[in-house]
Amino acid sequence: MNLKACVITVSDRASQGVYEDRSGPAAVQILRDAGFDVSAPVVIPDSKEEIQRSICEAVAGRARLVLTTGGTGVGPRDFTPEATAPLIDRELTHLMGAIVAKGLQSTPHALITRGLAGLTKEGALVVNAPGSTGGVRDAAEVVVTVASHILAQVDGEDH
Repeated sequence: MNLKACVITVSDRASQGVYEDRSGPAAVQILRDAGFDVSAPVVIPDSKEEIQRSICEAVAGRARLVLTTGGTGVGPRDFTPEATAPLIDRELTHLMGAIVAKGLQSTPHALITRGLAGLTKEGALVVNAPGSTGGVRDAAEVVVTVASHILAQVDGEDH
């Protein structure tokens, strides 16, 4: 497959070194195991501007899949969906529905995510995953089952 992917961890505390980012590396491992070309996660603070800049930089760097982790809840600094929304050209609501459904197998807290999934005008798939390691694993495991097919369709291939 060898599609390029980027994982962006959105966390004030992890970006400040208060604690170690565990969700980003978990997502990276799942994407690598599925055949994606992905580097170490980018760790940024909970800032709309930083989130948008990081997603745009990943897409400009030819990432076909951008998975963010963190900032999808209802906390006062959870801005990831609001930062992502203007970058999405076509939303994939049922992809997020599948991620929530998988999460519900483990915890009712999966219902709290406000994450978005969709395609940018450049044809990259962007998915907002929860910041917990379980939530990001659920999201990444769902995404890798369909990402190649989604991106092939974006590229005009038959389905």
